Amino acid sequence: MLGVARDADREAIQKAYRKLARETHPDLNPGDEKAAERFSEVSQAWEVLGDAEKRALYDEFGQVSLESGFDADRAREAREAFGRRFGGGRPGAGPSAEEFQFGDLDDLLGRFFGAEARAGGPGRGGAVRMRGADLEAELELDFGEAVRGGEKRLTLGGPGGEPRNVTVRIPPGVDTGGRLRLPGHGGPGVGGGPAGDLHVLLRVRPHRVFRRKGRDLEFDLPLTVVEAIRGAGIEVPTLDGRVTLRVPPGTNSGTRLRLRGKGVPRPGAGEPGDLYARVEIRVPRGLDEDALKSLETLEGFEDSGIRKELFE
Repeated sequence: MLGVARDADREAIQKAYRKLARETHPDLNPGDEKAAERFSEVSQAWEVLGDAEKRALYDEFGQVSLESGFDADRAREAREAFGRRFGGGRPGAGPSAEEFQFGDLDDLLGRFFGAEARAGGPGRGGAVRMRGADLEAELELDFGEAVRGGEKRLTLGGPGGEPRNVTVRIPPGVDTGGRLRLPGHGGPGVGGGPAGDLHVLLRVRPHRVFRRKGRDLEFDLPLTVVEAIRGAGIEVPTLDGRVTLRVPPGTNSGTRLRLRGKGVPRPGAGEPGDLYARVEIRVPRGLDEDALKSLETLEGFEDSGIRKELFE
């Protein structure tokens, strides 16, 4: 409702709330029913997330924690019981040796949450609807998969230990530490409640040539002494294939030459990053006597104060 990340701190939440409250306040939007409804939503969100105790319960249990008569201790007992039956809610886990015998689901929920929490009151009038638990899983990607995006299949453990496959859509440009949310792919709901979400943590394997720095890429480009002195057109790799990079005459080792727009693409709109070639001049070995003598001519062009700044 507030448009902030799940792990946002109180300051960020308050800032978002104040901005939205100003935009949707009924006094500033007379006769606008949608604005009034939105104002009510963001006010409710702030009431929960602005209170440390309420937020902790909401983070742990979701929307059900806001129900009248909700008991956190009993909810944890219920979750543990369901966890023993369905493998603890962990991806890939099967049922434990100590399986919980549910019997009548309505009676189970009534025992944990109290008859007053039922939709239909005492007796068997209706069961509590509880959102399923959120699950977490890790997904490892090749460098190319992370940069270009695509689809990846993830195998998770289901109820009773049966595996289930989930297709994860990878947006272009993701990196290690990124998270993707798959609504409705988490733990099953209770009493007809919706399933939880699946949160996928991404790990990207390093590339053998490219190093990533945000949206930019960098790699080491070896040059001969002659290429560095004279300049040259050098064939270099990019994510899209080989291109020719122009090396200016007199290029020093450590120089970074840029190929604009050849870096990591941005999800959605926006310019991609750049690709940088970091020059490394490789000195030839095994020179014969004639070759060494020819260096005397080169010495006449060298800067005699090349290391002066080290002592200033």
